[in-house]
Amino acid sequence: MHFRRIARLLGILMMTLAGCMSTSLIWTLIYDTMASTWAFIYSSGITAGFGLLLWLYGRKEQGTIYRADAIFLVAVSWLLLGVFGGLPYMFDGAFTNPADAYFETISGFTTTGSTVMVQIADHSHGLHWWRTLTHWLGGMGIIVLFVAIFPQLGVGGKFLFKSEVPGPITEGLKPKIKQTAAALWWIYVGFTVVEAIILLGLGMSIHDALTHSFATMATGGFSTKNGSVGEFDSAAIDYVITLFMILAGINFGLYYELIRGNKKRFLRDPELHVYLGVIAVVTLIITWNIVGIDARHETVSDSFRYAIFQVVGVITTTGFGTDDFDVWPPLSQLLLVFLMFAGGMAGSTAGGMKLIRFMVIGKAIYAEIYKVFRPMSIQALRIGKSVIPQETISGILGFFALGIATFVFSALYMTYLGLDIVSACTAVTATLFNIGPGLAAVGPTQSFAFIPTSGKVVLSFCMILGRLEFMTIFVLLLPDFWRR
Repeated sequence: MHFRRIARLLGILMMTLAGCMSTSLIWTLIYDTMASTWAFIYSSGITAGFGLLLWLYGRKEQGTIYRADAIFLVAVSWLLLGVFGGLPYMFDGAFTNPADAYFETISGFTTTGSTVMVQIADHSHGLHWWRTLTHWLGGMGIIVLFVAIFPQLGVGGKFLFKSEVPGPITEGLKPKIKQTAAALWWIYVGFTVVEAIILLGLGMSIHDALTHSFATMATGGFSTKNGSVGEFDSAAIDYVITLFMILAGINFGLYYELIRGNKKRFLRDPELHVYLGVIAVVTLIITWNIVGIDARHETVSDSFRYAIFQVVGVITTTGFGTDDFDVWPPLSQLLLVFLMFAGGMAGSTAGGMKLIRFMVIGKAIYAEIYKVFRPMSIQALRIGKSVIPQETISGILGFFALGIATFVFSALYMTYLGLDIVSACTAVTATLFNIGPGLAAVGPTQSFAFIPTSGKVVLSFCMILGRLEFMTIFVLLLPDFWRR
């Protein structure tokens, strides 16, 4: 392990984080008190100072980092992002418990959107900016941005990139990882700017338009309002955010193919067909299921508006809310729980297990059933025209096994802390798959503030595991990893 090389890169990452954090000063100077301004001065100063110390320690080590170095760098980066990214919450007085600040920060960077804030609108503009900026940086991955701007990573750059772009992606956009990361970030920035301009035109303030665009494209779900997007009470805003949530849940690699003029690659993608099909079918079922349940759902058009927003918000794991789906009929609630596990497409900013994994597992099950009466047959497992290699299938099975095991142990611990079964299970599901709201005590109109400190620590760890898709963290537990 090349610790000095890792320290140098971590130092640059921390100084980059401090620079991003300092952008909140623009809003505190315009709207907030000097106390909030000093909170961000202290926070960015401490973060930059720590980063400088790390950089000075490793400045003479500028060689290539390798796979083990990259794994360790990713894991430590996420732990440090939670610690230093939580400083503004503490200095600005949002929280007094460091576990709350860590939970909120990790929820931001992992684009989970679960919150321990109760009165969200009471906090400063600068803190709201930082809160949603953590979403935006974590959406495409702050380490992917790091790969895009820092050239000398060697083989470690590829692993950093793969660790930050979730899902079993089998094809790259460009031969060079740096170019690929840069291409993804430019597409991401472009969508964010377009959405912000549209929301500004629909009557949002520039602060609200930007923060909600950050949260939408990152599929995060943090809002500046207590009632989330529903507080704007605008069908136009609901539909615009719904559209951009759908776009954020699509593999960004397909957008690059579209820009290059390869429309067939975009339009014929099997996972895209499943993604859009699931949204359409579940939306229609829930629309039918919630019509007439109360005054807000008297008409089909109103029911459709709320149904499609929540369906897209859940399958993309954004977590924005315009309606309390905790009071919807059981059928609608169960469908949303299934969507929580499913998630969006691989290579998107969405969380969840990713639809492509379910497609591969479905094909694998079909192949095993087929072999029952034709045991000598050999079938290549294909998704569209692409053959899925055995190592990808094994990786997916390992992902499911680790996901189920983590879910079981975490849910058991949450029930030990006193949560009811529904709240415990959906709290773990919501954090482990970076969804945001759960059901019952952690429903869309509730917060995670009531959970004991140890429970918040466990759920924070679940968010990191889900964001890095288990393997990057669990490999650190292997003794062989630490041997030379």
